[in-house]
Amino acid sequence: MDTMTLCGANSTAMKYYFNYEEFGMLPESVQEELRALCVLFTAEVGGILYLEFDPEGELLIRVTHADDDFLFDEIGAALKAKALRSEHRELFEQLEMFWKMIILPKKTGEAAASAPECGASENGSGESGDPA
Repeated sequence: MDTMTLCGANSTAMKYYFNYEEFGMLPESVQEELRALCVLFTAEVGGILYLEFDPEGELLIRVTHADDDFLFDEIGAALKAKALRSEHRELFEQLEMFWKMIILPKKTGEAAASAPECGASENGSGESGDPA
């Protein structure tokens, strides 16, 4: 499993994205705080900000930009990302806990449910057939 996007903002497109499918159960106040911090981040330094979870549940801050985004401040973005992690440490820790307690078990349960049982074949006989 790759990273899973929680939310993001794009300064040039002036858009905000929130992954309602996976994280819609978060309280509205948390969703609004995420919206504010993402939009303010990109308004200040430009570019595209993604808040993503890695497979182990660590919340990552990823910043990128379009080639034609001449207002993007790469140094400012790195400094702002570090400040963002520090200023919102408690929120990020709570989101990581939410990932580990709610999302990860759901994802691993889906993976386990979709994996075939060991020794079982499609015909249910438990024998493996010749793939040729």
